Amino acid sequence: MVTFVDINGFEEFTKYTETIDSKGPPVLFYFSGSKLPDGRSWCPDCVEAEPIIKAFLNELKKTVIFAYVDVGDREYWKDKACPFRTDSRTRLMVIPTLIKWNGVQRLEGTQCTKRELLQMLFEEDD
Repeated sequence: MVTFVDINGFEEFTKYTETIDSKGPPVLFYFSGSKLPDGRSWCPDCVEAEPIIKAFLNELKKTVIFAYVDVGDREYWKDKACPFRTDSRTRLMVIPTLIKWNGVQRLEGTQCTKRELLQMLFEEDD
């Protein structure tokens, strides 16, 4: 069973990470550009990856927490001082990025659209 969490911005992300139970289910963070009025991200790669990841999650037969993190608008994200880029816990270079919390596993950019890589990331603990 997948539990979905929506996180908006760096401050909410930081607060959420402080509540993660190390004995609880694995937490995966999906970092994406903020949504435009039409419901799609300003980031074309995020628009491409999101339905693939959601379809994969709908088939997943394990307990995980999937946290969708809105990194902000294009201008904010492109700033080299953006905290999602500079924070040692995230160190994002591109979006979309999918990170398994407290692990080294991550998928970046077009890797997020590859089902076999998603499978490997989600089954790492088995």
